[in-house]
Amino acid sequence: MNHNKMDKLIEEYKDIPIPAELSQVVESALQKQGKPRRTKTKWVAGAAAAAVIFTTSVNLSPALAKSLESVPVIGSVVNVLTVKEYKVDKGNYQADIEVPVIDQLDNKSLEQMLNAKYLEEGQQLYDNFISEMEQQQAFGKDGHLSVTSGYNIKIETEQLLSVGRYVEETAASSMTTIQYDTIDKQNKILVTLPSLFNDSSYIKVVSENIKQQMEQQMKNDSSKMYFIDSLDAPVSDGFKMISENQNFYVNANHKLVIAFNEYEVSPGYMGTVEFIIPTEVIQSMLVSNEYIK
Repeated sequence: MNHNKMDKLIEEYKDIPIPAELSQVVESALQKQGKPRRTKTKWVAGAAAAAVIFTTSVNLSPALAKSLESVPVIGSVVNVLTVKEYKVDKGNYQADIEVPVIDQLDNKSLEQMLNAKYLEEGQQLYDNFISEMEQQQAFGKDGHLSVTSGYNIKIETEQLLSVGRYVEETAASSMTTIQYDTIDKQNKILVTLPSLFNDSSYIKVVSENIKQQMEQQMKNDSSKMYFIDSLDAPVSDGFKMISENQNFYVNANHKLVIAFNEYEVSPGYMGTVEFIIPTEVIQSMLVSNEYIK
Protein backbone atom coordinates (compact mmCIF):
# COMPACT_ATOMS: atom_id res chain seq x y z
CA MET A 1 0.00 0.00 0.00
CA ASN A 2 1.19 3.53 -0.70
CA HIS A 3 3.01 4.53 2.51
CA ASN A 4 2.19 8.24 2.20
CA LYS A 5 -1.50 7.42 1.96
CA MET A 6 -1.26 5.01 4.88
CA ASP A 7 0.56 7.57 7.05
CA LYS A 8 -2.09 10.18 6.24
CA LEU A 9 -4.91 7.82 7.29
CA ILE A 10 -3.14 6.99 10.54
CA GLU A 11 -2.67 10.66 11.36
CA GLU A 12 -6.36 11.36 10.65
CA TYR A 13 -7.46 8.76 13.18
CA LYS A 14 -5.02 10.04 15.77
CA ASP A 15 -6.89 13.35 15.64
CA ILE A 16 -10.34 11.88 16.34
CA PRO A 17 -11.86 13.47 19.49
CA ILE A 18 -12.73 10.87 22.15
CA PRO A 19 -15.58 11.23 24.70
CA ALA A 20 -14.00 11.47 28.14
CA GLU A 21 -16.35 8.94 29.73
CA LEU A 22 -15.93 6.21 27.11
CA SER A 23 -12.76 4.62 28.51
CA GLN A 24 -14.38 4.23 31.92
CA VAL A 25 -17.44 2.63 30.34
CA VAL A 26 -15.47 -0.06 28.52
CA GLU A 27 -12.99 -0.57 31.36
CA SER A 28 -15.79 -0.99 33.88
CA ALA A 29 -17.51 -3.64 31.78
CA LEU A 30 -14.30 -5.59 31.29
CA GLN A 31 -13.28 -5.46 34.95
CA LYS A 32 -16.64 -6.77 36.16
CA GLN A 33 -16.18 -10.01 34.26
CA GLY A 34 -13.47 -11.02 36.76
CA LYS A 35 -11.13 -12.33 34.09
CA PRO A 36 -7.66 -11.09 33.08
CA ARG A 37 -7.32 -8.83 30.07
CA ARG A 38 -6.10 -10.61 26.96
CA THR A 39 -3.87 -9.53 24.13
CA LYS A 40 -6.25 -10.59 21.36
CA THR A 41 -9.04 -8.42 19.96
CA LYS A 42 -12.16 -8.90 22.10
CA TRP A 43 -15.79 -8.06 21.51
CA VAL A 44 -18.26 -7.30 24.27
CA ALA A 45 -21.96 -7.47 23.52
CA GLY A 46 -24.32 -5.20 25.42
CA ALA A 47 -27.88 -3.89 24.90
CA ALA A 48 -30.72 -1.60 25.94
CA ALA A 49 -33.38 -2.51 28.53
CA ALA A 50 -37.10 -2.02 29.09
CA ALA A 51 -36.88 -0.60 32.58
CA VAL A 52 -33.37 0.82 32.45
CA ILE A 53 -32.46 3.55 29.99
CA PHE A 54 -29.18 2.78 28.24
CA THR A 55 -26.82 5.56 29.33
CA THR A 56 -23.04 5.60 29.65
CA SER A 57 -22.55 2.23 31.34
CA VAL A 58 -22.35 -1.33 30.11
CA ASN A 59 -23.08 -3.75 32.97
CA LEU A 60 -22.13 -7.41 33.03
CA SER A 61 -24.64 -10.06 34.05
CA PRO A 62 -22.91 -12.62 36.32
CA ALA A 63 -25.26 -15.32 35.04
CA LEU A 64 -24.45 -14.61 31.42
CA ALA A 65 -20.80 -13.67 31.81
CA LYS A 66 -19.79 -16.83 33.64
CA SER A 67 -18.14 -18.30 30.59
CA LEU A 68 -15.88 -17.15 27.77
CA GLU A 69 -16.57 -18.55 24.34
CA SER A 70 -13.51 -18.85 22.12
CA VAL A 71 -14.28 -19.10 18.42
CA PRO A 72 -11.35 -20.19 16.24
CA VAL A 73 -10.99 -18.23 13.01
CA ILE A 74 -8.33 -17.73 10.40
CA GLY A 75 -5.08 -16.64 12.00
CA SER A 76 -6.36 -15.77 15.46
CA VAL A 77 -9.08 -16.29 18.06
CA VAL A 78 -12.02 -13.97 18.70
CA ASN A 79 -13.23 -13.95 22.30
CA VAL A 80 -16.93 -13.08 22.60
CA LEU A 81 -17.95 -11.99 26.08
CA THR A 82 -21.66 -12.12 26.86
CA VAL A 83 -22.67 -9.15 29.00
CA LYS A 84 -26.00 -8.21 30.56
CA GLU A 85 -28.69 -8.40 27.92
CA TYR A 86 -31.32 -5.67 28.00
CA LYS A 87 -34.74 -6.54 26.60
CA VAL A 88 -38.19 -5.10 26.14
CA ASP A 89 -40.95 -7.72 26.24
CA LYS A 90 -44.38 -6.17 26.68
CA GLY A 91 -46.96 -8.04 24.62
CA ASN A 92 -46.58 -6.88 21.04
CA TYR A 93 -43.64 -4.65 21.92
CA GLN A 94 -40.30 -6.42 21.90
CA ALA A 95 -36.69 -5.28 21.67
CA ASP A 96 -33.33 -6.98 21.95
CA ILE A 97 -30.46 -4.61 21.20
CA GLU A 98 -26.82 -5.69 21.37
CA VAL A 99 -23.98 -3.20 21.18
CA PRO A 100 -20.46 -4.36 20.26
CA VAL A 101 -17.51 -2.88 22.12
CA ILE A 102 -13.94 -3.37 20.91
CA ASP A 103 -11.07 -3.86 23.34
CA GLN A 104 -7.31 -4.24 22.88
CA LEU A 105 -6.79 -2.52 19.54
CA ASP A 106 -3.35 -0.93 19.47
CA ASN A 107 -4.83 2.28 18.08
CA LYS A 108 -6.78 3.50 21.12
CA SER A 109 -8.14 6.54 19.29
CA LEU A 110 -9.66 4.31 16.61
CA GLU A 111 -10.90 1.82 19.21
CA GLN A 112 -12.64 4.49 21.25
CA MET A 113 -14.03 6.26 18.19
CA LEU A 114 -15.69 3.02 17.04
CA ASN A 115 -16.94 2.22 20.54
CA ALA A 116 -18.44 5.69 20.87
CA LYS A 117 -20.22 5.23 17.54
CA TYR A 118 -21.58 1.81 18.52
CA LEU A 119 -22.75 3.03 21.92
CA GLU A 120 -24.48 6.02 20.35
CA GLU A 121 -26.17 3.85 17.72
CA GLY A 122 -27.43 1.43 20.35
CA GLN A 123 -28.81 4.12 22.60
CA GLN A 124 -30.48 5.93 19.69
CA LEU A 125 -32.07 2.68 18.52
CA TYR A 126 -33.42 2.01 22.02
CA ASP A 127 -34.65 5.59 22.50
CA ASN A 128 -36.48 5.48 19.16
CA PHE A 129 -38.15 2.19 20.09
CA ILE A 130 -39.29 3.45 23.49
CA SER A 131 -40.58 6.69 21.99
CA GLU A 132 -42.61 4.86 19.34
CA MET A 133 -43.95 2.37 21.88
CA GLU A 134 -45.07 5.13 24.25
CA GLN A 135 -46.77 7.05 21.42
CA GLN A 136 -48.74 3.98 20.36
CA GLN A 137 -49.75 3.22 23.96
CA ALA A 138 -50.75 6.85 24.61
CA PHE A 139 -53.24 6.69 21.73
CA GLY A 140 -54.57 3.33 22.89
CA LYS A 141 -53.15 1.50 19.92
CA ASP A 142 -52.51 -2.21 20.21
CA GLY A 143 -49.80 -2.16 17.59
CA HIS A 144 -46.91 -4.46 16.85
CA LEU A 145 -43.39 -3.15 17.23
CA SER A 146 -40.10 -5.02 17.50
CA VAL A 147 -36.41 -4.35 17.01
CA THR A 148 -33.48 -6.74 17.13
CA SER A 149 -29.86 -5.78 16.64
CA GLY A 150 -26.56 -7.53 16.97
CA TYR A 151 -23.29 -8.13 15.18
CA ASN A 152 -21.34 -10.77 13.31
CA ILE A 153 -17.68 -11.05 12.42
CA LYS A 154 -17.16 -11.49 8.68
CA ILE A 155 -13.42 -12.06 8.78
CA GLU A 156 -10.63 -11.99 11.32
CA THR A 157 -7.03 -12.62 10.40
CA GLU A 158 -3.83 -11.38 11.96
CA GLN A 159 -4.32 -8.21 9.91
CA LEU A 160 -8.00 -7.69 9.15
CA LEU A 161 -11.18 -7.59 11.19
CA SER A 162 -14.52 -7.02 9.42
CA VAL A 163 -17.60 -6.76 11.60
CA GLY A 164 -21.22 -6.20 10.59
CA ARG A 165 -23.87 -4.60 12.79
CA TYR A 166 -27.42 -5.53 11.82
CA VAL A 167 -30.79 -4.07 12.80
CA GLU A 168 -34.12 -5.80 12.14
CA GLU A 169 -37.15 -3.59 12.73
CA THR A 170 -40.79 -4.57 12.42
CA ALA A 171 -43.75 -2.19 12.58
CA ALA A 172 -46.29 -2.06 9.75
CA SER A 173 -43.62 -3.82 7.69
CA SER A 174 -40.15 -5.19 8.35
CA MET A 175 -36.81 -3.61 7.53
CA THR A 176 -33.27 -4.95 7.85
CA THR A 177 -30.11 -2.87 7.67
CA ILE A 178 -26.46 -3.84 8.05
CA GLN A 179 -23.40 -1.65 8.50
CA TYR A 180 -19.84 -2.90 8.18
CA ASP A 181 -16.50 -1.76 9.56
CA THR A 182 -13.19 -3.20 8.39
CA ILE A 183 -10.13 -2.63 10.58
CA ASP A 184 -6.49 -3.10 9.66
CA LYS A 185 -5.10 -4.23 13.02
CA GLN A 186 -1.48 -4.15 11.91
CA ASN A 187 -1.51 -0.66 10.41
CA LYS A 188 -3.99 0.51 13.07
CA ILE A 189 -6.53 2.13 10.73
CA LEU A 190 -10.14 1.86 9.69
CA VAL A 191 -10.23 0.76 6.05
CA THR A 192 -12.61 2.86 3.96
CA LEU A 193 -13.75 2.08 0.43
CA PRO A 194 -11.94 5.09 -1.15
CA SER A 195 -8.71 4.11 0.63
CA LEU A 196 -8.60 0.88 -1.41
CA PHE A 197 -8.34 2.72 -4.73
CA ASN A 198 -6.07 5.19 -6.49
CA ASP A 199 -8.94 7.49 -7.46
CA SER A 200 -12.73 7.65 -7.74
CA SER A 201 -12.90 5.74 -11.04
CA TYR A 202 -13.84 2.63 -9.03
CA ILE A 203 -17.36 4.02 -8.52
CA LYS A 204 -18.35 3.61 -12.16
CA VAL A 205 -16.47 0.35 -12.72
CA VAL A 206 -17.86 -1.37 -9.62
CA SER A 207 -21.36 -0.06 -10.35
CA GLU A 208 -21.31 -1.45 -13.88
CA ASN A 209 -20.14 -4.83 -12.63
CA ILE A 210 -22.95 -4.91 -10.07
CA LYS A 211 -25.52 -4.13 -12.78
CA GLN A 212 -24.14 -6.98 -14.87
CA GLN A 213 -24.42 -9.33 -11.91
CA MET A 214 -27.98 -8.18 -11.24
CA GLU A 215 -29.02 -8.78 -14.84
CA GLN A 216 -27.35 -12.19 -14.95
CA GLN A 217 -28.97 -13.28 -11.70
CA MET A 218 -32.42 -12.26 -12.92
CA LYS A 219 -31.80 -14.09 -16.19
CA ASN A 220 -30.76 -17.27 -14.35
CA ASP A 221 -33.42 -17.12 -11.62
CA SER A 222 -36.88 -15.69 -12.28
CA SER A 223 -37.52 -15.33 -8.53
CA LYS A 224 -34.82 -12.66 -8.27
CA MET A 225 -35.53 -9.01 -8.98
CA TYR A 226 -33.46 -5.85 -8.85
CA PHE A 227 -34.27 -2.22 -9.50
CA ILE A 228 -31.89 -1.20 -12.26
CA ASP A 229 -31.90 2.20 -13.92
CA SER A 230 -30.86 1.39 -17.49
CA LEU A 231 -31.87 2.17 -21.07
CA ASP A 232 -33.65 -1.15 -21.38
CA ALA A 233 -35.62 -0.84 -18.15
CA PRO A 234 -35.67 2.75 -16.95
CA VAL A 235 -36.75 3.06 -13.33
CA SER A 236 -36.72 6.50 -11.76
CA ASP A 237 -35.55 5.19 -8.39
CA GLY A 238 -33.54 2.24 -9.70
CA PHE A 239 -29.91 1.49 -8.96
CA LYS A 240 -27.58 3.80 -10.84
CA MET A 241 -24.30 3.86 -9.01
CA ILE A 242 -22.72 3.02 -5.65
CA SER A 243 -21.84 5.88 -3.35
CA GLU A 244 -18.23 6.87 -2.72
CA ASN A 245 -18.43 5.30 0.74
CA GLN A 246 -20.74 2.42 -0.14
CA ASN A 247 -21.27 -0.23 2.54
CA PHE A 248 -18.67 -2.98 2.04
CA TYR A 249 -16.48 -5.57 3.68
CA VAL A 250 -13.60 -7.87 2.78
CA ASN A 251 -14.55 -11.54 2.88
CA ALA A 252 -12.53 -14.58 3.95
CA ASN A 253 -11.25 -15.01 0.38
CA HIS A 254 -9.97 -11.42 0.39
CA LYS A 255 -12.55 -10.29 -2.14
CA LEU A 256 -14.36 -6.97 -2.07
CA VAL A 257 -18.03 -7.39 -1.17
CA ILE A 258 -20.46 -4.53 -1.81
CA ALA A 259 -23.55 -4.64 0.41
CA PHE A 260 -27.02 -3.10 0.12
CA ASN A 261 -29.73 -2.85 2.75
CA GLU A 262 -33.22 -4.24 2.33
CA TYR A 263 -35.28 -2.30 -0.27
CA GLU A 264 -32.21 -0.34 -1.38
CA VAL A 265 -31.83 -2.02 -4.79
CA SER A 266 -34.44 -4.78 -4.69
CA PRO A 267 -37.89 -5.65 -3.29
CA GLY A 268 -38.20 -6.48 0.39
CA TYR A 269 -38.52 -10.22 -0.16
CA MET A 270 -34.92 -10.23 -1.45
CA GLY A 271 -33.68 -9.04 1.94
CA THR A 272 -30.21 -7.53 2.19
CA VAL A 273 -28.14 -8.28 -0.91
CA GLU A 274 -24.40 -8.47 -1.56
CA PHE A 275 -22.18 -8.61 -4.63
CA ILE A 276 -18.67 -10.04 -4.72
CA ILE A 277 -16.56 -7.93 -7.07
CA PRO A 278 -14.06 -9.99 -9.11
CA THR A 279 -10.57 -8.72 -8.35
CA GLU A 280 -9.61 -8.67 -12.04
CA VAL A 281 -12.33 -6.07 -12.65
CA ILE A 282 -10.78 -3.59 -10.21
CA GLN A 283 -7.13 -4.69 -10.19
CA SER A 284 -5.80 -1.71 -12.17
CA MET A 285 -7.45 0.74 -9.76
CA LEU A 286 -6.35 -0.83 -6.47
CA VAL A 287 -3.72 0.92 -4.39
CA SER A 288 -2.28 -2.54 -3.68
CA ASN A 289 -3.30 -6.15 -3.10
CA GLU A 290 -2.70 -5.95 0.62
CA TYR A 291 -6.40 -6.47 1.35
CA ILE A 292 -8.00 -7.45 -1.95
CA LYS A 293 -6.45 -10.40 -3.78
